[in-house]
Amino acid sequence: MSTLKIDNLYVSVEDKLILKGINLVVNTGEVHALMGPNGNGKSTLLSAIMGHPKYRIEKGSIFLDNIDILALSVDERSKAGLFLGMQYPTEVSGVTNADFLRAALNSHLEKPISLFKFIKQLDKEVEKLKMKPDLAHRYLNEGFSGGEKKRNEMLHMNLLKPKFALLDEIDSGLDVDALQIVSDTINEMRSEHFGAIIVSHYERLFDLVKPTHVHILVDGKIVKSGNQELVTKIDTEGYEWIKEELDIDIINESI
Repeated sequence: MSTLKIDNLYVSVEDKLILKGINLVVNTGEVHALMGPNGNGKSTLLSAIMGHPKYRIEKGSIFLDNIDILALSVDERSKAGLFLGMQYPTEVSGVTNADFLRAALNSHLEKPISLFKFIKQLDKEVEKLKMKPDLAHRYLNEGFSGGEKKRNEMLHMNLLKPKFALLDEIDSGLDVDALQIVSDTINEMRSEHFGAIIVSHYERLFDLVKPTHVHILVDGKIVKSGNQELVTKIDTEGYEWIKEELDIDIINESI
């Protein structure tokens, strides 16, 4: 079992403090749902864990087992076992999907994978995700639909086999069929060697990928934790009950 431990984490963006003392422990074998109104720090938390340079760590620590994640570069964090599935995957012109994926996979291996073995593995995953067969030859995410981009993120995750996946609204923009495919992919990854933090606003995803833990993040703090019943309560009642129950203000804005 591996453990991702976040202790008293404060993070700022452009001199504005966004995260204000996050404490969270995620073990492999667990799926943690992270919910909350827009603009309260959910995406900030995932990006800070992965090492996005826009996000400045003001205080606190992040450890993956005995590894100080904050001391590592982004690529070193990936090699240590972290994966970020982005809400808005970047388009990279001139770099084919296959070249990118093979380079990413080789960076995690002691010995580079042979071209034949890689293509065989890639074709298998592409077929499983019901992606277009010309995917390998297209430039990374360029001209991809929203659903194709999200499935491509799942393809990356499948190939890299991280210890912990940080999935930022991986369900946004998906139709019913694509949502089922993405959910099936996450569920197939679930094991004692894999854990996840999943950001989403919608109960429909967490009906398919049932979380072991649910956290509500408001104003940069985890204000309540529980089980899947919390997801249902948010879906039916929104967040006003949090304001009344905990006597805190609820902001809802984009960051």
